Amino acid sequence: MRRLPPLRALEAFVRVVRLGSARAAANELGLSPSALSRRIGNLEEFTGRKLFSRTGQTMRLTEEGRQFYDNVAPHLEALAVAVQAQSENLQLLRLRLGVLPLFGTQRLFPRLPELRGLHPRLHIDIDTGPHLIDRVGDTLDAAILLTTDPGPGFHSVQLDQNTVHAICSRTLADELGPAPDIKALSKQTFLIHTDMPLSFDAWKSALGFQGLQPQAIDHYDSGQLILEAAAQGLGIAVMHDDHLKRNNDPRLAKLYDIRIDSPYSYWFVCRPVDLDSRPVRLFHDWLVEAGL
Repeated sequence: MRRLPPLRALEAFVRVVRLGSARAAANELGLSPSALSRRIGNLEEFTGRKLFSRTGQTMRLTEEGRQFYDNVAPHLEALAVAVQAQSENLQLLRLRLGVLPLFGTQRLFPRLPELRGLHPRLHIDIDTGPHLIDRVGDTLDAAILLTTDPGPGFHSVQLDQNTVHAICSRTLADELGPAPDIKALSKQTFLIHTDMPLSFDAWKSALGFQGLQPQAIDHYDSGQLILEAAAQGLGIAVMHDDHLKRNNDPRLAKLYDIRIDSPYSYWFVCRPVDLDSRPVRLFHDWLVEAGL
């Protein structure tokens, strides 16, 4: 039997290529940058190829590295599928799903008992970490994203089309009135979700407030926290109307009664090939039929 390459080094190599960042790959694997670099070095020594060029802490894929990845990655995927098929847990169907926390708490989790009733063997590992779309097909089988467009190369299903609103505490809404002018808004703090940076621009443009310069803009990476911050009077959150309705928090109110289409929608994404995987197909079909 031929000598096998160092599998951990192969895993590190594939993660760097797919994530496009050595730092992101090291975080995914729980390694220090130096440990990741050693694994890549071991693979380069084994193959006799220079897979990456290095400048400081930056690693760039060489032409040899690209050829190596294109030839090896499909076989690694086939190996992973073969091992999974022979798993001791054949009685279970396992789905690795990336989900944004607010979608999970508001829309997915309340319906999961229904899914469990239909498919009791289907179990889901939930991942709310960053860079979900970059990890689909690697550490994730599928993901539910908040984005403008998932882009080519994925099977994608748009789950909604929402409107964007300015949301604040009822106390602040009463103070500002239902339609404050740009002068009043310039004295406020706005709360912007890091996954929805275009929403504030869309909202300002629809109201003719392109020149609005608020006192401050605070950024949050959690939808639940941004709504709580607004409820506590920390600022005006620019979020989806659906987020407000599903949160059902009596402390919150909308400014302006105007429909403004959001640049963002929730999307289900996976690789087309993974629709042949039974866990992905079961979840996909249920998600579409349930109309989440």
